[in-house]
Order: sequence, then C-alpha cells, then structure tokens
Amino acid sequence: MYSRQWIVFSLIRVGTFAVALAVLLSTGLNVIVSAIGAAAIGFCVSYIFLRKQREAVSTSIGNLRANKDRDRDNDVENEALDRFDEPR
Repeated sequence: MYSRQWIVFSLIRVGTFAVALAVLLSTGLNVIVSAIGAAAIGFCVSYIFLRKQREAVSTSIGNLRANKDRDRDNDVENEALDRFDEPR
C-alpha cells in the first residue's frame, strides 16, 4: 500500500516536471533556465494541487519510521558487529 502511494505521487511529480520542461524548451529558452523553471512549476503544482497525495506519502513515511519491527535481520547484524568488536 505504501509503495503505490509513493509511485503515484512520484510519477505525477516527474510528469509535471517533464511537461513543463518540454513546454519551456519548445519556447526556445536555454536548457538550464528551462530546467529551473520546470522545477519551480513542478514544485508549485505539487504544493497547490497534490496535497492529498503528499500527506499520504508523508503519513506512510511516518508509519515506516515508527515501525520498530521493519528490520527483521537487526539481531543478526548486531550479533555480527558484537563479534567484530570482541578483543582477540
């Protein structure tokens, strides 16, 4: 469920940037100026129109960070590190 929200939000943002970049490049602007303008347009569109998607992704990131069991091999890694730190 989390990955779908991230994928949809990312695709919308990349698509917005790509469309804005194509429009700005077709007007004959410099590539760097077009890229900066497309980034600004993409940010504004995302900030204004994608609030629901942005909050869903933010909530999913918060849930992942709060989940203490997300790393199943944590004990194995800790044991390996403990063995490495033991004096020989």
